[in-house]
Amino acid sequence: MATTPVKKTSSKKASVSEDAGRANRERPDEPKPYKARKEELLKFYRDMLLIRRFEEKAGQLYGLGLIGGFCHLYIGQEAVAIGLQSALTPGKDSVITGYRDHGHMLAYGIDPNIIMAELTGRAAGISKGKGGSMHMFSTAHKFYGGHGIVGAQVPLGAGLAFAHKYNEDGGICVAYFGDGAANQGQVYEAFNMAALWKLPIIFVVENNRYAMGTAVTRSSAETHFWRRGEAFRIPGMVCNGMDVLEVRGTAEAAIDFARAGHGPVILEAQTYRYRGHSMSDPAKYRSREEVQQVREKSDPIEGLKDDLDAAGIHEDELKAIDKEIRAIVNEAADFAETSPESDAAELYTDVLVGNY
Repeated sequence: MATTPVKKTSSKKASVSEDAGRANRERPDEPKPYKARKEELLKFYRDMLLIRRFEEKAGQLYGLGLIGGFCHLYIGQEAVAIGLQSALTPGKDSVITGYRDHGHMLAYGIDPNIIMAELTGRAAGISKGKGGSMHMFSTAHKFYGGHGIVGAQVPLGAGLAFAHKYNEDGGICVAYFGDGAANQGQVYEAFNMAALWKLPIIFVVENNRYAMGTAVTRSSAETHFWRRGEAFRIPGMVCNGMDVLEVRGTAEAAIDFARAGHGPVILEAQTYRYRGHSMSDPAKYRSREEVQQVREKSDPIEGLKDDLDAAGIHEDELKAIDKEIRAIVNEAADFAETSPESDAAELYTDVLVGNY
C-alpha cells in the first residue's frame, strides 16, 4: 500500500522567522552592571541588613505569640526589593506585592516601628492593626499591599499602571509575584491587557524555586519565567536576584523602557528564601545542606562585602552598622509591644458599605 510522503518543514527557516519577529519588537536596552558609589554600597548593605534583622525579629515575635495569623518572611530575598526599589522614584512610582511584603515596605523607606506595630495588630500600625502581616499598605507611600490571594496583586498592579498612564503623571508600577503565582490565570489576563494598552508596569517574578512548597520543576512546564510574556509580545529579562548590583542594573533598563511608553516588561529575579513558605512551614521538601550551600555561596548581604571592601569599607564599619540596625529593630519591637491594640470600633472604619 502506497503511503503519502510527509512533507518536511524546515525548522531552520521557522527559527529564522521567529528570531526576525522578535528582533523587530521593541526591547529594553541590554542591562549594564550597576556601578555603585561608596555611599550607595553602604546604603544597599544597610537597607538589606535592616530587612534581614527585622524579619529575624518578626520570626521571634511570632514564636512568642505576639504576631497572629500567617507570617511570611523575606530572609534571603533582600537584594530583589532593594535593587529594584532603589531605582524607583518615591512618591511617583507605585509598588504592589503579595503576602511576603514586609521587605518591600522597608525597601520603600517606611518606618519600621509602624510596620512592626501592624504585624502585632496595634493601633499605631500602618493600617491601624487591621491589615496584619499580609494586608498592610500605605497610599501615602504609593505602596498598595500586601495581598493574601495568590496572584491577585498582578491585575491590580495593571490597574495602578493604567492610572499612571491615564493621569499622565510619569509614574510606573512594579508588581511583584512569585513563581507559584506565575501559574495563575488572572496573571495572563493582566499580561494581555498591559500589552494591549502599553501600560507602564514591570512584572517582577521573584523566583525562589519553591512557591508554597513545590519545586518549580514539578509545577511549571516553562521554568524560564522571563519567557512567560512571549505570547503577548512582552519582553522578558532575567537577573541574579541574590546580587543587588545586578538587580539594580537590570531594573534600570526595565524601568527606562516602561517609563518611555513602550509598555510592560517581565523581569525574573532568581532568588532563594532561607525559611519556609510561612512560619508554619517546616520546609521538609528540601535539605538543610541545600539551604546552607546557598547561604555560604550566594547570600546577598555577604556577597556585597567584596564590593564594600574594594571601596575601602572594612569590617569594623560594617559591625557598627549591624549594631545600629539591631538597635532600630529592637526599638521597633518595643514600640509594637507597648502600643495599645486598636479599639473595637475601628472594625467599622474604612469599610465600603452601601446600596448599589
